[in-house]
Amino acid sequence: MEKPDKCSQKFYPCILGKKRTKPNDRKKCETVGMRRFLRRNFLVEASSNDILCNKCRHKFYKQQQTTSAKISSRETTQQQNYQQQKTAVSSPPSISLPLHRTASSHAYCFICRRPGPKLIVVPSSARFSAFLNKEIIIPPGSRCCPSHVEDGDFTPGVLLDINTLDSSLLNRTTILELIRKIREYALKSSSKFTFDSSSMNSCDDVTLTGITKENFDDLHKSIADDVRNTQNRHPRMSLGIFLLKLRSGMSYQLLSTIFGISKSSLRRAMKSVRSALMKNFVPNNLGLQHISREDIIEKHTRPLAQELFGNINHQQVIVVLDGTYIYIQKSSNFQFQRRSYSIHKGRSLLKPMVVVSTDGYFLSIVGPYLADYKNNDASILNHMLKTNVEDLKSWFKDDDVFIVDRGFRDAIEVLEEFGIKAQMPCLLGKGERQMSTLDANSSRLVTKIRWVVEAANSRIKHWKYLAHTLPTNQIPYIGDYVRIVCAISNKYYKPLSSGNVDDDIALAAKMRHLSTQINTLKTFVEENSLDKRSVNWDVAPESLVFPKLDEEEIRNLTCGVYQLKLCPSYVQEYLDGDVSILLHKEFPGLIRVKLQSRHISSKMYLLWIQFSESNITAWYCRCRAGARVVGVCSHIASVIWYLGFAKHNVESMHGVQDWSDFVMDAAVIDESSSSDESEKEE
Repeated sequence: MEKPDKCSQKFYPCILGKKRTKPNDRKKCETVGMRRFLRRNFLVEASSNDILCNKCRHKFYKQQQTTSAKISSRETTQQQNYQQQKTAVSSPPSISLPLHRTASSHAYCFICRRPGPKLIVVPSSARFSAFLNKEIIIPPGSRCCPSHVEDGDFTPGVLLDINTLDSSLLNRTTILELIRKIREYALKSSSKFTFDSSSMNSCDDVTLTGITKENFDDLHKSIADDVRNTQNRHPRMSLGIFLLKLRSGMSYQLLSTIFGISKSSLRRAMKSVRSALMKNFVPNNLGLQHISREDIIEKHTRPLAQELFGNINHQQVIVVLDGTYIYIQKSSNFQFQRRSYSIHKGRSLLKPMVVVSTDGYFLSIVGPYLADYKNNDASILNHMLKTNVEDLKSWFKDDDVFIVDRGFRDAIEVLEEFGIKAQMPCLLGKGERQMSTLDANSSRLVTKIRWVVEAANSRIKHWKYLAHTLPTNQIPYIGDYVRIVCAISNKYYKPLSSGNVDDDIALAAKMRHLSTQINTLKTFVEENSLDKRSVNWDVAPESLVFPKLDEEEIRNLTCGVYQLKLCPSYVQEYLDGDVSILLHKEFPGLIRVKLQSRHISSKMYLLWIQFSESNITAWYCRCRAGARVVGVCSHIASVIWYLGFAKHNVESMHGVQDWSDFVMDAAVIDESSSSDESEKEE
């Protein structure tokens, strides 16, 4: 048998031209489309193994492109036809539905029937709102008075008494439009927390972000250029998530579930908003350099503080300082863990130093600092002065006043070196248990002004994220978070303390006058040993004639409201106990009461109150500050409040709930039940 020629084995002709093809110029007819092209155009039945040259193959590709262009043109034409149909003239009304409908008129207001010409066409959004909330169809083109519409919707109450028809004759176009708007509303409602200006109201904004809708819009303007607009979130949504995180302290997992955004995207949003606020917003609303001394004196200094601690010749800056606590988790770095552990609180924490004016305006936030013994309040203040934080030395002048608590006692000398006056509550001497009357009086002047920094620290902790225990990876940003919430407070919140000028001046004059007085009842008690002679005291009768006072008169005695807030709790424990009010036999206008300390179970305070038929004349208590005459301590205030006000107003005692009945006490054992069980065993 003859062997086939080698050249015949390598001959691959094109199925159309029968021309021999080169290896790089041939391709099999593997696709169905290519074989269909050969069959329709050349009447050639090709198989998947037949060869097609490059020139013939390009004929197929060219026809395929032409076919695709025709299909695309056809789809475009169909889309244009659909748009023309959509915008075509509405079909005539032919469908009757049992929906209330208003009368259609262009000449008069369909609500109040007032004729034109000063009428406006009812916006589409207002017509849809009327259908959604009141199930009322308002025909397109209806007109009403401009006063009935505000911000694209009807003003509250205008649709309550309008005349309507019981049925509506609608067309196909109107029904489709209603369905489309209802669908859009449902989709928008399903993703409510987008923080769009149209999807949120003022109540929602305050609840979720801590600021009103108008303030949110203003805050958004300061960061809009520095926060990216991504597919998942726009700048408004990023800002809303940031404020909600600080406001509620929710975890990223919970926020991810609510917003449908990944945790990594939420972290990027927090980072970008925090950086933008620290760059554009915080420097304009916080720090010594954002405001002048004159503005602090004129706009943010309470007249009471100027009257008590200011100089008559020239006005000074009066600020209040205190450290606040931001709790953190234990660090795996043992040295940092020891330095951040507070023996006072028994927890790991960091300490920002808060500087506020006398009305609660945040002047500066310094830190945060560590929490060990080397970073007490006095050490932090010394560090601020010696390192000249925020150019502190040039901003404060001689004779300016720092109001501090007893934790700053080691920094008083440094303040005096810088020419700054320090006002601090007095300290007890060694072995003393009670302040003298003059020391207690001067301490009361300080605490009357210093309370505002405690309220300012509480305002910071209202942002729950800063009240929680923060993870260690957030330590670099704690200072930023505290500064941001303080800047927001300065910009959008009301002052914590704002008094009437005349009232403050009168109160300051009264407190300064009383601060120079002595406690005559204290001297009388000590000279007559009224704390030892029990035979001279009888239990006061129920008909005891005690001056009847209102809360305003009691507030004048206390020189504040703090003691009044504690009165119901003290009186509740007094009524539940065995303590009695004792009346002196020889001095009918003198009573003695022993009250339980609210802090220490083993300590009780003895107090005396002297009164006439119309007013309280003197008081004295054995507590640490009970000898003062500038106001009264909470123990004396409680007795006066009970005898002079609460006994005549029983409803004022409500609100102090005893929860002991709902909790077990291991110190209480029912002896009767245990004895019964032992008898059964015998």
